[in-house]
Amino acid sequence: MSNLSRRALLAGLGISAANTALAKAPASSIIPLARPMAQAPAAQRPDVARDVVGELGLSGKTAYVVADARSGRLLASYNPLLAMPTASVAKAITAQYALDALGRTHSFVTRIMATGALAEGVVEGDLILVGGGDPMLDTKDLAGLVDTVVARGIRAVRGRFLYFAGPLPQIEEIDGKQPAHVGYNPAVSGLNLNFNRIYFGWKKNGDGYDVELDARSENARPQVDSIQLSLAERGSPVYDYRKQGQSEIWSVSRRALGTGGGRWLPVRQPDTYAAEVVQALAAAKGLQLTRPEPISKLPRVMELARHHSLPLHRVLRSMMYYSTNLIAEVVGLNASLALGNQPGTLRASAANMSDWMQRHLGARRPRFVDHSGLGDTTRVTAQDMANAMVRIGPDSTLAAMMRKFPLPKEANGISVVAKTGSLNFVSGLSGFANIGGRDLAFAIFSADLPRRQAILPQERERPRGAKPWATQARVLQHELIMDWARRFSA
Repeated sequence: MSNLSRRALLAGLGISAANTALAKAPASSIIPLARPMAQAPAAQRPDVARDVVGELGLSGKTAYVVADARSGRLLASYNPLLAMPTASVAKAITAQYALDALGRTHSFVTRIMATGALAEGVVEGDLILVGGGDPMLDTKDLAGLVDTVVARGIRAVRGRFLYFAGPLPQIEEIDGKQPAHVGYNPAVSGLNLNFNRIYFGWKKNGDGYDVELDARSENARPQVDSIQLSLAERGSPVYDYRKQGQSEIWSVSRRALGTGGGRWLPVRQPDTYAAEVVQALAAAKGLQLTRPEPISKLPRVMELARHHSLPLHRVLRSMMYYSTNLIAEVVGLNASLALGNQPGTLRASAANMSDWMQRHLGARRPRFVDHSGLGDTTRVTAQDMANAMVRIGPDSTLAAMMRKFPLPKEANGISVVAKTGSLNFVSGLSGFANIGGRDLAFAIFSADLPRRQAILPQERERPRGAKPWATQARVLQHELIMDWARRFSA
C-alpha cells in the first residue's frame, strides 16, 4: 500500500463544495461492459486491474461497482450482486426519498394552539403543543414559542395543558440491539426535542457528586419530572434503564464517574419530554400550566405561536454531514406519509422506501429495515447503490450534500464526494468521483458478519478488533479509488 493512499485516508472528511442545483436524474441504468472483454481498452480489463481486495486481506466480504456517472457504462465490479448491509450509506437513499416526496423547501412546523377564546390575557380553554415532525427542534426553539405566547399578553390558561405528536408513529428506539445508553439510538416521534436526548452531567464534590439532568440550551436548563437518574454502588453495568409507568428511570454506576463529565442520554418518550420542557419554560415566564397530558386527536383550535424548521435541503445537509440517525428516521417517516402510506413502524416505512428505490432508481433487490442504516439487517447490492448514484447524478442536490473525501496534493485532478457508513465490522462508501474531468459513480460495501454476530453483549459499544477492522476497511476504500483513478481517467 502506498504512503500516498494512507495519508489521504487518515486525513479525515471535509464539506463538499459541490453545486447545489437540482438536476434531473437520467433514466438509464448501469450499462455492462461490452463483451467479449478483449474489446475493452486494456486499462479497463478486470484481468489487468490490481486485486486490491485480495492485497489488503480484509476479513469478511467486500463488494463494489464503479460506473461512468454520465453514460452509466460499467467500468469495474466485484461481487456486484451480493446483498450487503449499508450502515449509514442508507442515508443517501433516505435523503433522495425525502427530497422526492416532500420537496427541498419543505419546512416542519411546531405550534402552540388553544381551544378557547382569549379574554383579557386568559385562554378560556386548553393550551396544546402540536408537533409537526421537526427532527431538529431544540429547547431554544420551544423557548421562542413560549416567548411568543407570553408576548401576546397571555398570563393564564383556564383549561389543561395538552400535547399532540401528530401522525408519525411513536417508536421507543431505532434498533433494539444497541446498548440502552447510546445517544445515536433514540426514540422517534412527531414531537422530538434535542435529538431526543437529555443532558447528564456530574462533578465530584467531596465524597459525593453533584448531578445535573436537564434539557439544556444556551440560555436555559429546564428540568423535567418524567426522567429520573440515581447513582448506584455497583461495578457493572455502568448504565441501567427502565420504564415505570410514565417515568423513565436511569441508574449509573458511581464507580465509573471519575472526577466529572457529561453525556447526552436517549429519551424514550420525546413527546412527553418536549411538553414538560414547555411547561418549565412557561413557568419561568410566570405562565403556570397544568401537568401535560397527551391527546390522540387534535380538536378545533386557534393558533397562538409557530416555529418553522430549516428548509428540508438544509435539514438533510445536516443529516448527511453529522450522519444523524434521528433526522434520517423522521424525514423517512414523513416522506412515507407524504407519498400516501401509513407506516406504523420504521420497518414498514423502510419497506416503502425500498419499493420507491425500485420504481424510481432502478434497484432490483433493496431491503431496508430503517432509514438510518443503524439496523444491520438492511441489504443492498453494490450494483443497486451505484446505479442509484448514476440515476441521481453528480450535479444533484444529493451530491452537493455529500462530504468531500480529501486527497493529497499529489493526487492532482481527482475529487470524491460520498456518504460513509460504519457499524462494528461493517463499512460502506458511495458517491461520486471526478477523475481528470470524468465523473464516476460508485459503491463499496464491506462486512464481516460472523465477527459482528459474535460480539458479546457487554462489548457492544467497543468490541475487540472492530477499530482496526474499520481502519483497514477505510484503507481498502481509498486504495480502490486510487486504483480507479489510474485506470479510468478521462
